[in-house]
Amino acid sequence: MLNNITLGQYYPADSIVHKLDPRVKILLLVALIVGIFLGQNLLSYVPVALFLFLAARLSKVPFSMLLKGLKPLRFILVFTFVLNIFFLQGETPLLNLGFAVIKTESVITAIHYCLRLVLLVLASSLLTLTTAPVTLTDGLERLLSPLRVIHFPAHEMAMMMTIALRFIPTLLEEADKIMKAQTARGADFESGNLLNRAKAMVPLLVPLFVGAFRRAGDLAMAMEARCYHGGEGRTRLRVLKCQKNDYLSCLIMALVILLIILCGKVY
Repeated sequence: MLNNITLGQYYPADSIVHKLDPRVKILLLVALIVGIFLGQNLLSYVPVALFLFLAARLSKVPFSMLLKGLKPLRFILVFTFVLNIFFLQGETPLLNLGFAVIKTESVITAIHYCLRLVLLVLASSLLTLTTAPVTLTDGLERLLSPLRVIHFPAHEMAMMMTIALRFIPTLLEEADKIMKAQTARGADFESGNLLNRAKAMVPLLVPLFVGAFRRAGDLAMAMEARCYHGGEGRTRLRVLKCQKNDYLSCLIMALVILLIILCGKVY
């Protein structure tokens, strides 16, 4: 299951999406998230799904890699779906189970929230898969740079966020190694009830946190040894500059947001 998490991973490819300005990609993600939450019905998610499909095709990222990131969310999706079906009120009966009556409005709302979660994960995964960590840091810093007038540490904040994303695959790989080592010593992470599984995770979490703190200390010493003092006076190898495709992608996103609003007014 740990190998199925794609958030924070980078898929190198020579595509239009990879070459977009990182600032534009971050803003597009924020706009897409706003558009997803603006959706009032199931039809509102059609423009979002079409946009993500087009972006995935242009990015040359395999669909199997994008869908793999949804596997760890299977329990959350099923739990959300069941919870909404049995606890939301409605007026139109759909199925009588004897102990409960499932309403049509409850099913539609359950699908609504599950689709919203799926689209959010796919959009976020597509950003990290098509943007290198260093490029993502530059984009975040440039977007946060206007906040420097209020003494906001834009560079440090961007660096922390990017390092956190960068080390997600590393921590997952280390967790997988620890889990295999514990399994070889007789640990059981899959059988038993929920409480037993939670107790079985303790031998996994303790060495994982110890390794994470040790890795953070090593990274801090390495940055100090290289005389790292934040973004003050730093120059950049790559100067960010918007191109024609960046403006075109913003225009397409504006069209997607407009379609979401129009689709929400259908019903």
